[in-house]
Amino acid sequence: MNAFTLRTLCTAAALAASGIAFVGCTTTRPDDRASSTSSRTSIDAQVDATLSKLYDTVPDAREMVGKSRGVLVFPSVVGGSLGIGAEYGRGALRVNGRTVAYYSTTAGSIGFQAGAHSRAVIYLFTTQEALDTFRKSKGWTAGADASVAAATMGANGRIDTNTMRQPVIGFVLTNLGLEAGVSLQGAKITEVRV
Repeated sequence: MNAFTLRTLCTAAALAASGIAFVGCTTTRPDDRASSTSSRTSIDAQVDATLSKLYDTVPDAREMVGKSRGVLVFPSVVGGSLGIGAEYGRGALRVNGRTVAYYSTTAGSIGFQAGAHSRAVIYLFTTQEALDTFRKSKGWTAGADASVAAATMGANGRIDTNTMRQPVIGFVLTNLGLEAGVSLQGAKITEVRV
C-alpha cells in the first residue's frame, strides 16, 4: 500500500469517526421535555463546576467574571484527530449570573496530529458591544467575528493587564490548569435548543 492510499484511508477513517461522534452528541429528540430539562440541568451544573475550577486556578478570574457583561462556558470540549482533527462541546451563556442561552462549539484542523483531548473553554465578553455582537450573530466564529485574547499569566502569577483590557477574553483549562499559548481562532459557536 503506498503512502497516498494510506493517507486517504486514514483521512476517511478520521472523518467517519468524527461524524459518528457528532451524531451521537445530537440524538436527543426535541419533543422530549424531561430529557431537555435534564440536559439543561446537567450543563448548568457542569458550568458551575468549571467556573469554580477557573476561580481556583486563576487568581483574577472571579473579579473578571463579575465585571464582564457575559460569560460563555463550555465545560467539556472534546476533540480527536488522526490527520484531520475535530472538536465539539456544549455550554451555556450567563449574563448577570444566570443562564440565558445554550450553545455548541465546533472546530476542525488539518495537519500532522493524532490523539484525543478534553478541555474547558471559557469566553468573557468584557464590553456590552462584544456581547451584543455575539448574541445577534447566527453563528459566531472566534477570530473572524471577533478577536479573542487568550488569557495569559504574568510573571507575578496574575492575568496580564493587556489581556484584561480586551473585549473578548478566552480561557482554556485542562486537568493540569490554565493552558498557555493556545489559539481559539476558528471555533464556530452556534446557539442550540437543549
